[in-house]
Amino acid sequence: MSKDDSRSLPVIGWREWVAIPDLGIERIKAKVDSGARSSSLHASNIEEFDKNGERYVRFKIHPKQRKPDFFQMGEAKVIDVREVRSSSGKSSIRTVISTNIRLLDRTVAVELTLADRSEMGFRMLLGREAFRGRFIIDAGNSFYGGKPKRRKKS
Repeated sequence: MSKDDSRSLPVIGWREWVAIPDLGIERIKAKVDSGARSSSLHASNIEEFDKNGERYVRFKIHPKQRKPDFFQMGEAKVIDVREVRSSSGKSSIRTVISTNIRLLDRTVAVELTLADRSEMGFRMLLGREAFRGRFIIDAGNSFYGGKPKRRKKS
C-alpha cells in the first residue's frame, strides 16, 4: 500500500469501542497498540474440547473493566497455540482464535490470543496485524467511533 492509498483509510484513536459479534460482545473498550503485533482478549476459565473432530475452546469473557464478576461465555475454533512475549518481556503460551470485530462500521477478521488481562488497563488489545492496511491511527485522540451512552444511575 502506498502512502497515497493510506490517506483513504478510516482513522481510529489510541482507544476505541469494539464489538465482537461472533462472541456476543456488543462493546468492549480496546487499546490500539501499534507496538504489539498480535491482538488479545481478556478471558478466563479457558477450556479446550473436541467438536466434530476439531479443537475448540470455551471461555469466560470479561468485557467490563470495573465489573470483574460480570462475564459472558464464548466459544470458538482454535486456530493456533503460540508463544507470545508481553510488553514486560515475559513469554507465555496462548490459545489463538479467529473472529470478526466491528469497528467504525467496518467488520474485519482478526486473530485474538486469549489471556488474563485482569491487571491491564484494557480488556482488549488491538495489535498492528488487526489494523494494518485497514485503519490509520491518530495516537493523540480516542473514540472516533463514538462513545456509548452512559446509563443514568437511579
